[in-house]
Amino acid sequence: MSAENTGKKRNNNYKSAKRASKTYSAGGKNKKNSAKSVKKASRKSKPSVKVAVLGGLNEIGKNITLFECEGDIVLLDCGMAFPDGDMLGVDLVIPDFTYIEQNIDRVKGMVITHGHEDHIGGIPYLLSKMSIPIYGTPLTIGLIGNKLKEHNLFNSAKLGVVHAGSTIKLGCFEAEFIHVNHSIPDAVAIALHTPAGVIVHSGDFKIDCTPFVGEMIDLYSFARLGHEGVLAFLCESTNADRPGYTATEQTVTSSLDYLFNEAGKNRIIIATFASNVNRVQQIIDCAAKYKRKVAFSGRSMVNYMSVAEELGYLSVPENIIIDIDMLSRYSPEQIVLITTGSQGEPMSALSRMAYSDHRKVMVGEGDFIIISANPIPGNEKTVGNVVDELLKRGCKVIYESMYDVHVSGHACQEELKIVQKLLKPKYFIPVHGEQKHLRKNAELAQSLGIPRKNIYIGDIGSQIEINENHLKLLAPVPAGKVFVDGLGVGDVGSIVLRDRKHLAQDGLIIIVASLDVYDGHVISGPDIVSRGFVYVRESEQLLDEVRERARAILDECADNNVHEWGTIKNRIKDDVGKMISRKTRRFPMILPILQEV
Repeated sequence: MSAENTGKKRNNNYKSAKRASKTYSAGGKNKKNSAKSVKKASRKSKPSVKVAVLGGLNEIGKNITLFECEGDIVLLDCGMAFPDGDMLGVDLVIPDFTYIEQNIDRVKGMVITHGHEDHIGGIPYLLSKMSIPIYGTPLTIGLIGNKLKEHNLFNSAKLGVVHAGSTIKLGCFEAEFIHVNHSIPDAVAIALHTPAGVIVHSGDFKIDCTPFVGEMIDLYSFARLGHEGVLAFLCESTNADRPGYTATEQTVTSSLDYLFNEAGKNRIIIATFASNVNRVQQIIDCAAKYKRKVAFSGRSMVNYMSVAEELGYLSVPENIIIDIDMLSRYSPEQIVLITTGSQGEPMSALSRMAYSDHRKVMVGEGDFIIISANPIPGNEKTVGNVVDELLKRGCKVIYESMYDVHVSGHACQEELKIVQKLLKPKYFIPVHGEQKHLRKNAELAQSLGIPRKNIYIGDIGSQIEINENHLKLLAPVPAGKVFVDGLGVGDVGSIVLRDRKHLAQDGLIIIVASLDVYDGHVISGPDIVSRGFVYVRESEQLLDEVRERARAILDECADNNVHEWGTIKNRIKDDVGKMISRKTRRFPMILPILQEV
């Protein structure tokens, strides 16, 4: 199916959505009226707008920003982040919603720039606490809706479909959706027209003159806004340290074609982001050309592709998709398996294949594996481990920059400069990135003529006040990281993580004893249980010394009429811990368990 036909299908699928969106969408006339009202307001003293960043600064992911003006609040994005290596047992990290809860009566809605997890992954956890209308483009809302169904929140959610080029009113704000290029379709930047002036948030973007699907970025709208006047620009910084331009998606198409030909009679397995719909379309097109069947592996991959195909963002030839259970019915040269795990996530499909833990796919010689993604900063080691395991099993692995199998969805320095020069903002605020990215983006803005005093590099929880006369730092708002562990949200904090790290590094010793209820002397025990500290059979002498030291402490406490269990346990922890440290230079967690008989 051609791109033109795909667009027709997409438009047909969303005729009803367009009609529904007209109830809150403002077209070209309203834009003109908005511009007139802004000109009238400019004759008076303009109010200030407050910007609070609740996530996405000095970190990768968890993007969420709060805008406040004349008592109204609008939220932009609500993402999640993957846990760091020291967040043991944590599944994902979401923003702290305390400040939003404290001001929920003033929140008019949330606008979403695109459907990546670092921008929508926190929404189910937010909506489980409060009800907020959410607006986004068709694919973005489709992906959010699918996510909310998994959390049983879809029926109560207020979701509005807005098309790029449209404007919606949220209290005193008017949010204009501007089409941009990114690694997922339907990505937008947001221009917030406020009584204080226009604030533009770039979302994630790049400038691609030859995108795989759709039109190139709407530079005209950026130029128009720059001509009308932009108060502040919040610009993504992910690739701010990379010179030049980001490569076009078309380079991946030619690379995939070359690699499919190179694969010969081998089975092809390609790992990519589940949300990279354009990349999956490229793979499907290549598979059709080489007469291969396509199967998906990974729950998120299956979910994303189902939504994308249903909404017309994925064009799939008939009879090319097969279920993963049918792989054995085809020879290797007939198969392309598209899977999750491009970041080496421990529970992802590719990782389970690498460690022979996948229930349906065994890899080895004869497998041609392509990792079509660059490692997110911090994931390099885990990706390298997965590649090593695949190579050990005899697979041929194409990864990182060996071929052009991946291009970034983020703007490099020259693209950032172009958009900044078009917008000509008075104030510049770099967002979305670690400190090195934020500072590099700030340097770029300064090199383009923005005064250093008009550039602000913040942190999570930072709040600033902006008006036409000043940019002022305010008191920070509650913000931080909330850990999701299984079904628990926020019940794992720094103390729990500290204990987990302690257990992982030095192990555990449990000291169990029964004491006489009358005089506190030992009746049985102490018994010693060791986990992760030493190999018991080779350390019996050390454990006997631990037992003797614990018994001596218990007898001493009984003789001195010390019966407060907290005091007794602390004595055991301190004294036994010092003895173990002196003999082993290790610091295991010591857990005394006492009972009266």
